[in-house]
Amino acid sequence: MADQATFADLAMEFMPALYNAALRMTRNPADAEDLVQETYLKAYRAFGGFQAGTNLKAWLYRILTNTFINSYRAKKRRPEQTEIEDVEDLYLYRRLGGLEAAAAGRSAEEEVLDHITDSAVKEAIESLPEQFRMAVLLADVEGFSYKEIADILDIPIGTVMSRLHRGRRALQKALYEFGVERGLVSRAVEVGDSGE
Repeated sequence: MADQATFADLAMEFMPALYNAALRMTRNPADAEDLVQETYLKAYRAFGGFQAGTNLKAWLYRILTNTFINSYRAKKRRPEQTEIEDVEDLYLYRRLGGLEAAAAGRSAEEEVLDHITDSAVKEAIESLPEQFRMAVLLADVEGFSYKEIADILDIPIGTVMSRLHRGRRALQKALYEFGVERGLVSRAVEVGDSGE
Protein backbone atom coordinates (compact mmCIF):
# COMPACT_ATOMS: atom_id res chain seq x y z
CA MET A 1 0.00 0.00 0.00
CA ALA A 2 1.42 3.39 -1.03
CA ASP A 3 0.35 5.16 2.17
CA GLN A 4 2.21 2.65 4.33
CA ALA A 5 5.43 3.07 2.35
CA THR A 6 5.06 6.84 2.50
CA PHE A 7 4.47 6.64 6.25
CA ALA A 8 7.75 4.80 6.83
CA ASP A 9 9.67 7.30 4.69
CA LEU A 10 8.20 10.35 6.42
CA ALA A 11 7.64 9.30 10.03
CA MET A 12 10.72 7.29 10.97
CA GLU A 13 12.97 10.35 11.17
CA PHE A 14 10.96 11.53 14.20
CA MET A 15 11.45 8.33 16.20
CA PRO A 16 14.47 9.49 18.30
CA ALA A 17 12.70 12.74 19.26
CA LEU A 18 9.49 10.87 20.07
CA TYR A 19 11.41 8.38 22.21
CA ASN A 20 13.07 11.21 24.16
CA ALA A 21 9.67 12.85 24.70
CA ALA A 22 8.17 9.49 25.74
CA LEU A 23 11.03 8.96 28.17
CA ARG A 24 10.39 12.35 29.76
CA MET A 25 6.67 11.53 30.01
CA THR A 26 6.94 7.99 31.38
CA ARG A 27 10.26 8.35 33.25
CA ASN A 28 10.93 4.71 32.42
CA PRO A 29 12.86 3.39 29.37
CA ALA A 30 10.73 0.24 28.92
CA ASP A 31 7.48 2.23 29.11
CA ALA A 32 8.92 4.85 26.74
CA GLU A 33 9.71 2.13 24.18
CA ASP A 34 6.19 0.72 24.54
CA LEU A 35 4.67 4.19 24.20
CA VAL A 36 6.61 4.95 21.01
CA GLN A 37 5.76 1.55 19.54
CA GLU A 38 2.07 2.05 20.30
CA THR A 39 2.24 5.58 18.88
CA TYR A 40 3.74 4.38 15.60
CA LEU A 41 1.23 1.55 15.35
CA LYS A 42 -1.69 3.98 15.82
CA ALA A 43 -0.14 6.49 13.43
CA TYR A 44 0.48 3.79 10.82
CA ARG A 45 -3.13 2.64 11.03
CA ALA A 46 -4.47 6.21 10.86
CA PHE A 47 -2.05 7.50 8.22
CA GLY A 48 -4.74 7.38 5.54
CA GLY A 49 -6.49 10.21 7.39
CA PHE A 50 -3.35 12.35 7.72
CA GLN A 51 -3.58 15.53 5.62
CA ALA A 52 -0.52 15.93 3.41
CA GLY A 53 1.12 19.31 3.90
CA THR A 54 0.25 19.56 7.59
CA ASN A 55 2.79 19.15 10.40
CA LEU A 56 3.58 15.41 10.63
CA LYS A 57 5.74 15.90 13.73
CA ALA A 58 2.91 17.65 15.60
CA TRP A 59 0.47 14.94 14.44
CA LEU A 60 2.78 12.21 15.81
CA TYR A 61 3.25 14.11 19.08
CA ARG A 62 -0.51 14.42 19.44
CA ILE A 63 -0.87 10.65 19.07
CA LEU A 64 2.02 10.12 21.52
CA THR A 65 0.54 12.52 24.07
CA ASN A 66 -2.98 11.13 23.80
CA THR A 67 -1.69 7.57 24.08
CA PHE A 68 0.28 8.52 27.18
CA ILE A 69 -2.65 10.32 28.78
CA ASN A 70 -5.11 7.53 27.99
CA SER A 71 -2.93 4.55 28.85
CA TYR A 72 0.25 5.15 30.77
CA ARG A 73 -0.92 7.74 33.27
CA ALA A 74 -3.75 5.46 34.40
CA LYS A 75 -1.60 2.33 34.55
CA LYS A 76 1.72 3.46 36.01
CA ARG A 77 2.77 -0.14 35.60
CA ARG A 78 6.16 0.20 37.20
CA PRO A 79 7.51 2.39 39.97
CA GLU A 80 9.35 5.42 38.68
CA GLN A 81 13.03 4.83 38.10
CA THR A 82 15.73 7.16 39.29
CA GLU A 83 17.03 9.54 36.64
CA ILE A 84 16.66 9.95 32.92
CA GLU A 85 20.31 9.74 31.96
CA ASP A 86 19.84 9.15 28.25
CA VAL A 87 18.25 12.52 27.54
CA GLU A 88 21.11 14.02 25.55
CA ASP A 89 20.00 17.61 25.18
CA LEU A 90 18.01 19.51 27.74
CA TYR A 91 17.00 22.47 25.61
CA LEU A 92 15.34 24.25 28.51
CA TYR A 93 18.66 24.52 30.31
CA ARG A 94 20.27 26.02 27.22
CA ARG A 95 17.40 28.48 26.78
CA LEU A 96 17.66 29.57 30.42
CA GLY A 97 21.37 30.35 30.40
CA GLY A 98 23.29 28.94 27.48
CA LEU A 99 24.15 30.11 24.00
CA GLU A 100 21.86 33.15 23.77
CA ALA A 101 23.21 34.52 27.03
CA ALA A 102 26.80 34.36 25.81
CA ALA A 103 25.91 36.47 22.79
CA ALA A 104 23.81 39.02 24.70
CA GLY A 105 26.05 39.59 27.75
CA ARG A 106 25.78 37.90 31.11
CA SER A 107 23.27 38.89 33.78
CA ALA A 108 23.46 37.86 37.43
CA GLU A 109 20.60 35.41 36.82
CA GLU A 110 22.51 33.80 33.96
CA GLU A 111 25.60 33.45 36.11
CA VAL A 112 23.54 31.60 38.75
CA LEU A 113 22.08 29.33 36.08
CA ASP A 114 25.60 28.21 35.15
CA HIS A 115 25.71 26.47 38.54
CA ILE A 116 22.42 24.66 38.18
CA THR A 117 22.99 21.12 36.96
CA ASP A 118 21.02 19.28 34.31
CA SER A 119 19.80 16.88 37.01
CA ALA A 120 18.41 19.79 39.06
CA VAL A 121 16.53 21.09 36.01
CA LYS A 122 15.25 17.58 35.20
CA GLU A 123 14.12 17.13 38.80
CA ALA A 124 12.37 20.52 38.76
CA ILE A 125 10.57 19.67 35.50
CA GLU A 126 9.56 16.24 36.80
CA SER A 127 8.16 17.81 39.98
CA LEU A 128 5.63 19.85 37.97
CA PRO A 129 2.01 18.68 37.98
CA GLU A 130 1.41 16.65 34.83
CA GLN A 131 -0.71 19.19 32.91
CA PHE A 132 1.95 21.88 33.42
CA ARG A 133 4.83 19.47 32.80
CA MET A 134 3.36 18.41 29.44
CA ALA A 135 2.95 22.03 28.31
CA VAL A 136 6.48 23.00 29.44
CA LEU A 137 8.03 19.92 27.80
CA LEU A 138 6.24 20.50 24.51
CA ALA A 139 7.09 24.23 24.42
CA ASP A 140 10.51 24.56 26.04
CA VAL A 141 12.05 21.16 25.35
CA GLU A 142 10.40 20.11 22.09
CA GLY A 143 10.02 23.63 20.67
CA PHE A 144 6.36 23.49 19.59
CA SER A 145 4.36 26.70 19.10
CA TYR A 146 1.29 27.50 21.24
CA LYS A 147 -0.99 26.52 18.37
CA GLU A 148 0.82 23.20 17.87
CA ILE A 149 0.63 22.47 21.60
CA ALA A 150 -3.07 23.31 21.59
CA ASP A 151 -3.56 20.85 18.72
CA ILE A 152 -1.41 18.15 20.36
CA LEU A 153 -3.14 18.40 23.75
CA ASP A 154 -6.55 19.20 22.23
CA ILE A 155 -7.03 22.28 24.42
CA PRO A 156 -7.60 25.99 23.59
CA ILE A 157 -4.55 28.21 23.03
CA GLY A 158 -5.52 30.25 26.10
CA THR A 159 -5.28 27.11 28.23
CA VAL A 160 -1.84 26.38 26.73
CA MET A 161 -0.71 29.90 27.63
CA SER A 162 -2.08 29.55 31.16
CA ARG A 163 -0.47 26.15 31.72
CA LEU A 164 2.85 27.38 30.36
CA HIS A 165 2.75 30.47 32.55
CA ARG A 166 1.91 28.48 35.68
CA GLY A 167 4.33 25.67 34.80
CA ARG A 168 7.19 28.08 34.15
CA ARG A 169 6.48 29.93 37.40
CA ALA A 170 6.53 26.65 39.31
CA LEU A 171 9.75 25.70 37.54
CA GLN A 172 11.26 29.09 38.32
CA LYS A 173 10.29 28.69 41.99
CA ALA A 174 11.79 25.18 42.17
CA LEU A 175 15.04 26.36 40.59
CA TYR A 176 15.09 29.40 42.89
CA GLU A 177 14.73 27.10 45.90
CA PHE A 178 17.59 24.99 44.54
CA GLY A 179 19.70 28.14 44.25
CA VAL A 180 18.88 29.17 47.83
CA GLU A 181 19.69 25.67 49.15
CA ARG A 182 23.05 25.73 47.36
CA GLY A 183 23.87 29.28 48.46
CA LEU A 184 23.82 30.56 44.88
CA VAL A 185 21.24 33.24 45.70
CA SER A 186 20.17 34.76 48.99
CA ARG A 187 16.62 34.49 50.32
CA ALA A 188 16.41 38.30 50.18
CA VAL A 189 16.49 38.27 46.37
CA GLU A 190 12.95 37.66 45.16
CA VAL A 191 12.79 36.38 41.59
CA GLY A 192 9.56 37.70 40.07
CA ASP A 193 7.66 36.85 43.25
CA SER A 194 4.47 38.82 43.83
CA GLY A 195 4.12 38.34 47.54
CA GLU A 196 3.54 34.58 47.72
